[in-house]
Amino acid sequence: QVQLVESGGGLVQPGGSLRLSCTASGSDFSTYAMGWYRQAPGKQRELVSSIASGNSGITKTADSVKGRFTISRDNDKNTVYLQMHSLKPEDTAVYYCRADPPLWAADYGMDYWGEGTLVTVSS
Repeated sequence: QVQLVESGGGLVQPGGSLRLSCTASGSDFSTYAMGWYRQAPGKQRELVSSIASGNSGITKTADSVKGRFTISRDNDKNTVYLQMHSLKPEDTAVYYCRADPPLWAADYGMDYWGEGTLVTVSS
């Protein structure tokens, strides 16, 4: 199993920046595909950005944040990041980290979630 702990959320003014971190337990972090999702009040959880396992650097990013948010990972630190720039009030949400095991893993098909970190964009 994997445990995920997010950090870095907070209150920021419109136009500001934040960097979220998600640190995973365990020794197989590099084999997991990782993603950042968010859920605003009254809305469904949505994908913000994801990054493939390993060091391929292959990412997928929602159109609503493209050009403003960047996902990255440091496999030596078991951590995935979400760098957010030019934040808007509509980016206000709880941001969650997700880990997906690889095909060959015993827990393939499971997905692991952190408890979330709140980002509030307001003046």
